[in-house]
Order: sequence, then structure tokens, then C-alpha cells
Amino acid sequence: MSFEKTHIPDLVVYTPKVHGDNRGYFMESFNTKQFINSGISEPFIQDNQAGSSYGVLRGLHYQLNPFAQAKLVRVLKGKVLDVAVDIRKGSPTYLESFSIELSEENNKQLYVPRGFAHGYVVLSETAVFFYKVDNTYSKESEGGIIYNDSTLNIDWKIPEEDMIISEKDKILPGVDNMNHNFEYQGQ
Repeated sequence: MSFEKTHIPDLVVYTPKVHGDNRGYFMESFNTKQFINSGISEPFIQDNQAGSSYGVLRGLHYQLNPFAQAKLVRVLKGKVLDVAVDIRKGSPTYLESFSIELSEENNKQLYVPRGFAHGYVVLSETAVFFYKVDNTYSKESEGGIIYNDSTLNIDWKIPEEDMIISEKDKILPGVDNMNHNFEYQGQ
């Protein structure tokens, strides 16, 4: 297994080692000790799963403190473009985004710490998206950024006319009007 740091501090790509033979494969998708040794020590408390079809875009979402959530995200079936945006005030990469294709073929996972807006779009016919969180959901603490904010300039890899977006996500604010309470704690 490998943990690869991205250009954004604290955002990490995890690639498990896959053992395959004529029977199929086996992989360790999560091991607390290995994650702690790599510097990721959040105690994940809940697993979530979402199924979607091509073009479904979910995001960009976050939860305000004290209900902010760190996430470990992956795809069980299909392929998505996963996007995380650093919204920690004072971060050297404030408002920078990181995109990665997550799929059932590459088995990659993305660790998204607290202080990031997160979203994904389905690139395959269907996808099953799975993620762990380290805090409970609070409707009153929901926050988000509109997916097509010009400041972020995210390339979602599919035509906008193919995107299927919830009414709630269509009216999220841009970065100039987002409400958040995250501060960068790094050095």
C-alpha cells in the first residue's frame, strides 16, 4: 500500500496493494494502524455509500465546525472524477483544487481532511461511491460552493449539458459568498 501526498497540504491519495490470482483478488482497503503511521489519525465513525448514473454531479459540499468531516473516499463500481478544494483560511493552497479519477480498476482512495469542499461527477454509465467520515452529519452545518465557480475553474471532464445536478447544488454560492469557519493549522 502507498500513501502519496498531493500538492495541497494534508490531502493524500491512498493506493492499496491488490493481490490477484486465478480466483480473483484481495486487498486491504483500510487499516487503522497503516493510516496512523502515514499521519492520518481520524477515528472514522460512519460509512456512507451512494449510487449514481453518468453525469450526476454531487458537490461541492462541506460541513461547518464543529460538525466538519474528514473523509476517505473511493469507488466500488464505475468511475468518477473526485474533486477537493482547500477552503482553509491561511493555507498556502487556499482555493486550489485537486482532481483525481477514482475507479473500481485503480482502487485509489482520496483522504479529504476537514477544511475542504468536496464533490464528484460520475464518468461511467453508473458508479457506486463509498466513503468513511469522522463526524456525524448536521443539516444546520451544511455548506457548499457552486460547482462551476469561475474562480475555481474546475474541469469536470464532461460537457455541462450532460451534468445532472440537484436543485440544492444549483443554488450554492460562489467562493466570494461562501460561509465557512476553517483555518489552516499547518506550518
